[in-house]
Amino acid sequence: KVRPMVDSQYYLPNDIGIAALDCGEAFKLLSPKEKLYAHYLSRAAWYGGLVVLLQTSPESPYVYVLLQRLFRKQAPAQLEAVADAAGLSSEEYQAFLVYAAGLYANMGNYKSFGDTKFIPNLPKFKALVWNSQAYKESPGEMEALWNNCSHLLYSLEDKQKQLGLGDKGVTTYFSGNCCLEDAELAQKFLDSKKLSAYNTRLFKKESAGKHCYEVRLASAVKKGEERRTRCGTYDFDEAVFSVQRGDYAFLMEKVSQNLEKAKAYAASDNQKGMLEEYIRSFTYGSVDAHKEGSRFWIKDKGPIVESYIGFIESYRDPFGSRGEFEGFVAVVNKAMSARFAELVSSAEVLLPELPWPPAFEKDHFLKPDFTSLDVLTFAGSGIPAGINIPNYDDIRQTEGFKNVSLGNVLAVAYATQKEKLTFLEEKDKDLYIKWKGPSFEVQVGLHELLGHGSGKLFIQDEKGKLNFDKAEVRNPETGELISSWYKGSETWDSKFSTIASSYEECRAECVGLYLCLNKQVLSIFGHEGEEAEEVVYVNWLNMVRAGLLGLEFYTPESKSWRQAHMQARFVILRVLLEAGEGLVTLCESSGADGRPDALITLDRSNIHTVGKRAMQKFLCKLQVHKSTADVEGGRALYETYSAVTSDGSHDFLRLRETVLLRKEARKMFVQANTLLKGETVELEEYEATAAGLIQSFTQRFTEDAEKLEAQLLELVSIDAPCWC
Repeated sequence: KVRPMVDSQYYLPNDIGIAALDCGEAFKLLSPKEKLYAHYLSRAAWYGGLVVLLQTSPESPYVYVLLQRLFRKQAPAQLEAVADAAGLSSEEYQAFLVYAAGLYANMGNYKSFGDTKFIPNLPKFKALVWNSQAYKESPGEMEALWNNCSHLLYSLEDKQKQLGLGDKGVTTYFSGNCCLEDAELAQKFLDSKKLSAYNTRLFKKESAGKHCYEVRLASAVKKGEERRTRCGTYDFDEAVFSVQRGDYAFLMEKVSQNLEKAKAYAASDNQKGMLEEYIRSFTYGSVDAHKEGSRFWIKDKGPIVESYIGFIESYRDPFGSRGEFEGFVAVVNKAMSARFAELVSSAEVLLPELPWPPAFEKDHFLKPDFTSLDVLTFAGSGIPAGINIPNYDDIRQTEGFKNVSLGNVLAVAYATQKEKLTFLEEKDKDLYIKWKGPSFEVQVGLHELLGHGSGKLFIQDEKGKLNFDKAEVRNPETGELISSWYKGSETWDSKFSTIASSYEECRAECVGLYLCLNKQVLSIFGHEGEEAEEVVYVNWLNMVRAGLLGLEFYTPESKSWRQAHMQARFVILRVLLEAGEGLVTLCESSGADGRPDALITLDRSNIHTVGKRAMQKFLCKLQVHKSTADVEGGRALYETYSAVTSDGSHDFLRLRETVLLRKEARKMFVQANTLLKGETVELEEYEATAAGLIQSFTQRFTEDAEKLEAQLLELVSIDAPCWC
């Protein structure tokens, strides 16, 4: 029998933190034209965000529609009386509200941070549905919805506990009969056709003894521009590949329609060009068009209303190549952006400080926009603290990128209560609470700008031209000339696939730790003298503590990690423990409650010496493997430090149990809505509760709710046989 301690990770606690993203003041400062621009971009983002339901699990769209129909007929306060009549206690009803809020906040029933399933912490869900107004008005429809999701709603069979490919978990990026070998073959095919996997899903069938694969592109239309998107049927490596468009068609159409409306209020030709290319991308399924849109976006320097939209991050594709849909709209925070601009101006001085030879750094640093934004809208499965985009390597290497720090997310996401701080000494807790925000601001800035923005990829293009001198560039680890590089259409994601996201996050985090030791960096953020040293100490302390907390996101049964950033932080913890000399100490103990506990300490006197040397050595290795497309060496290095075992000086499997015992649930965010009244846009804000989060979603799609829900159900029902 599974112990309750382990079971609890699959429930969202009733006292989960819920915070409202405050953007009211920033929104007031926008002009009427800017508000209209922000409104239609937000509408496009929210419609596109519903794609994530279809990218997460077979049951997510059904659960979403079920909840929307419940709350459209009865708001949470009204439904409470129904719950009471159905025999639910107040705690059970709160558990229902928290589950519903969690599904909306994660856009599915798997946590966006960790990819673990969460289930309702109440047995009487069905009774509540059957007593609701929605059921009384449409019993057949509500019963059908329930029957389509009720089993998977609660199921914690091993495969359904987390996202994954094949027998390791659930995914809807691939049909249920696909395995890692299918993903690898599909990637080779896509590379051969110069097709990106970002906006695709893969469906496998058998015909006449052959594997037949359908590569489905996300697009509003199914016909047109065949040549540009390379649709058609191809024989490849004893298999047949059919490239088709039309995935998520209805939603892609809604995205495009709202981007078209936003175009009328664009502030510049770059914004118009960007939107035109995005519309073409979402209409015809062209990643090339999205790349063109991203080029316009990079050129759109310092906009008042900033946005980005599309199939972006590949964290949740088990193979690491397909992008999850996200879209954000935000308003620039001018005061904080000024600090980031100073960091950008110092980048060319700071980059040579990184511990790899000059040949391994980009030929020219392309100064990006680096702004602090207050989020108005962030549609997708979760909200990060910072972003470095676009993710297209060819654009980042030669044309540029943008960095974004999300100020109103940072303001509420990382606020910490002393009594909830785990695994730290009492003397460290006060320092941690005081300096966590400022230190994380420094880390995010360095991580995004000089982490993701640094390092060269050695590439040989399709004509054989090299972007480096192979007679000159030597591996600093061996002293020998480099012997591998990226060729043709190979990219970082396609080469390093399953470890690419976490490896890159680890590299960026290491850059942040390494460069935060630089006094010039700390001065840019307003920290001098003793205060600067406190920021450094808490930044490193936070990282090693996060490495321990990361064990929550490791699955022993499949020996796999479910969250790229937390795997990265565990790797860094291992590196710093290995450095020795008392830099980091990790001890198991018993808490005041008599249950297992742990304590992690950091010797601040060794950070600038032992710690810096460890980061210097490890960072150089990470960059050399990445630059040279050395998948074998990079994978061996990264997987060694990622291993969670009971061997050696620390029993990490036992420590994982302690982390699960004392973990705190990740916060959820309530976002505002923009409402169009004539030619005026108003901001509707909600309370920071589960009911407030629910209300924000039920009011987000009021004008075409029934049609939208019907389309979602049609999209998911068509593919239902593919998940068996």
